[in-house]
Order: sequence, then C-alpha cells, then structure tokens
Amino acid sequence: MKSKDIAIVGILLAIGAILRYFLAMLHTPLTPNMIIAFYCLAIILIRPKVLEALGIGLVAGALSMLISSSMFPPANLISEPLGALVCFALYAVLCERTRFAPTVTTFVATLASGFTFAAVAILFVGATVLASPKYHGDLMAFVVVFVPIVIITAVFNAIIVQLLYIPSSRVLLRGQE
Repeated sequence: MKSKDIAIVGILLAIGAILRYFLAMLHTPLTPNMIIAFYCLAIILIRPKVLEALGIGLVAGALSMLISSSMFPPANLISEPLGALVCFALYAVLCERTRFAPTVTTFVATLASGFTFAAVAILFVGATVLASPKYHGDLMAFVVVFVPIVIITAVFNAIIVQLLYIPSSRVLLRGQE
C-alpha cells in the first residue's frame, strides 16, 4: 500500500473514531459504530489487496474496542475484520455493475459486522447481558433492541458512504494527475 493510501485510511478511521467516541458518550448498551462507514469508504476508495483490507479491519476493530461502551468490546476484533473483508469482496463484485455499489457494499458490510458482533458478544457474555433487568433473560428482547440498531446503523452508514464517495473519489483522481 502506498503512503498516500495509508494516510487516507488513517484520516478516515480517525473521523470514524471521533464520531464513535461521541456516540459512546451517550452510554447506550449498544452503540452504533461509525468506524464501519469510514473503513468501508477507505476500502472502496483505495481498493486494497485482501490482506490490506483485513489489516484495515483489524485497526478498525482495535479502535472500536478502545472507545466502546458496548457489552463486549473485544468482539470488535472479530466483527470489524469480517466487515472489512465483506466490504472488500462485495465491492470487487459490484464496483463495475452499479453506481450504488458503495451503498450496497457498506450496508451489507455493516450488517455483517453488527450481527457478527452480536453473535460473539452473546457467546461470551450472553448470560450476563440477558440477566440484566432490561432483558429479563429473554433473548428475543435482546434481538428486538439490537436488530433495529444494526439496521439503522447500516442504512445511515450506507448513505454517508454514498454521499462521501463521489467528492472524495474526485479529489483522489485529481491528485493522480
């Protein structure tokens, strides 16, 4: 990866981390992860190799874990690399087929990341989470709260990436002249 690409990834992940930090300050049990939108944008813009995309996901997972108010922050070390790989693979398939490839890719990558996070978190701390007064041991109560958060975050991330893709790709193309 070129140093320019590393700088782009760093800036985008920093923006996502700042947004995540402010959302984490709300102290909700499940915090929407804006870092996903910005690593998806980075992957879409710079078109890394698969291992580089995995590396972007690992860095995003570490950032997400460090500034998380979620139920099991280490789950980000699994969910974000997986989301980055989904973004990488899906964009590779869609990029030439539709102008909405950034939207679709980011939406699906966010779903993959969010639901992976939930599965890992439930696996490791599910008993504790479900025993809380909010859920009363009811997994469906957790799902009813969690699924809309993931879907709303996926829609929001997809819109952000689509809106930012056009001007940011033009800026990058201008820099290559």
